[in-house]
Amino acid sequence: MGIRRARGKALLLTTTALVLALAAGCGKSEAQAPSGAGLEKTKLNVAVVPALDSAGFFVALYGGLFKAQGLDITFTPATSSDTVIADQVNGTYDITGGNYVSYIQAQQSGRANLDIFAEGSVMEPGTQGIYTMPDSKITSLAGLKGKTVAINAPKNILYLLAASMMTERGVDPHSVKFVNVPFPKMATELASGAIDAALLPEPFASQAEESYGAIPLVDLNQGATTSFPVAGYVVTKQWAAKYPRTLAAFYRALEEGQQAADTNRADVEQAMEHLPVKPVPLAVSKETAAVMALDSYPVSSGPAGSVDLVRLERVVNVMHQFLGFGTFDVKSMLMDG
Repeated sequence: MGIRRARGKALLLTTTALVLALAAGCGKSEAQAPSGAGLEKTKLNVAVVPALDSAGFFVALYGGLFKAQGLDITFTPATSSDTVIADQVNGTYDITGGNYVSYIQAQQSGRANLDIFAEGSVMEPGTQGIYTMPDSKITSLAGLKGKTVAINAPKNILYLLAASMMTERGVDPHSVKFVNVPFPKMATELASGAIDAALLPEPFASQAEESYGAIPLVDLNQGATTSFPVAGYVVTKQWAAKYPRTLAAFYRALEEGQQAADTNRADVEQAMEHLPVKPVPLAVSKETAAVMALDSYPVSSGPAGSVDLVRLERVVNVMHQFLGFGTFDVKSMLMDG
């Protein structure tokens, strides 16, 4: 907890000037929003996991950056990237954002034919962790043997990070009972004793601390998964071919959001405070926003699809090691691959 709190305070840049600047920027974006002329499609359904990994998207959404590109975005909170892949393939969602592991698994299995057109986040200290309650008898990873640990989706990014950490500490991940619980419900189930521990990313981790007194058992930004690439944004290859100008417009706005998220904490805090409260409360309080740890948010100077191949290959390599993942060419998911 000390690492995450220290980082939150070190990056706490929320000042009146910054907030006013963000407000002014939003107003300017909306006032100068183009009609969308030239775009093949202007109304997009986008599903994104509402975690800090997607901060760049939320800054762009609530800062009016998509509107400035002539795009009307309908945002749907995703339980996990794995749960929305089938809906993206059948056309329910135009674009989704979530963890690379689920996307790569879907591509390798033939369930989808996807293009990773933008990077979302790279893990920083305190942004992903395993949490318990203060009165828990679990004081180390070894104490998780035989215990129930909540995860938002099976065999996804959080499982990979946890499995890597456990293996390095001599704990067999198969000795732990992982159960699927949506992020918004994890803290409640942890506090009630329904689960013994929870794999939580920000802002859900800080919310669990603030609301229920949850404490971090281990920060997952260590060892083989230090500064691990976590999330990105994808379209189906068919969609990219059909709507190239629309994709380019979305990408421009997203990259503006990424740049703001990576350089201005105030923008991230304000965006997370604007998350929806219905049907499930997702908005972050000012108090939580002030202390939550942030990822780093890669920005590309190239066109859509200009992602870092080395980072993506790193994901595949760790999937080989801890998920028994088969042979896979990550270039098949790049727009020029």
